[in-house]
Amino acid sequence: MNDGAQRGILPAMTNSEPDGAAVRLPPPLVFLGALVLGAVIQTFAPLRLELPFALRAGGALFAGAAGVALLAGALSLFRRTGQDPKPWEPTPEIVSTGIYRFTRNPMYVGMALLLLALGLAFANAWIVALVPTVLAVVYWTAVRHEEAYLERKFGAAYEAYKARTRRWL
Repeated sequence: MNDGAQRGILPAMTNSEPDGAAVRLPPPLVFLGALVLGAVIQTFAPLRLELPFALRAGGALFAGAAGVALLAGALSLFRRTGQDPKPWEPTPEIVSTGIYRFTRNPMYVGMALLLLALGLAFANAWIVALVPTVLAVVYWTAVRHEEAYLERKFGAAYEAYKARTRRWL
């Protein structure tokens, strides 16, 4: 087993195709757009979360902390392995340690949890309701392109990683 495989990093396969996933819409903009859209809708059609403050605050703190932890863990692993977190940039290796043992998309899950936390914190039911929609949009605009790229580039190694690690949670 090579040093990279021992660290949970699968080696890249050589490929003459252009390198990088065909992601044209940066996923953070999708999450930010949902936040703005939820706030605008709330202005014209208020829909407050009618939950006790303690429940909303606790949920917001938990979701926010979990979101920050996922994002920080994923970004830390990317930095340590010299990778760029932008999905359209080349991926030299598959990181499968740390948070990537549990989810293939910790950054997107983390952003979804932060969006949920903001919706709870502001009692904005529109923002909370947009979370599943945002994940669907991110799937169609980014995740499926990233997965296709990684399957082409890493073949069986990525297929094995997919078989043992969930897409979201």
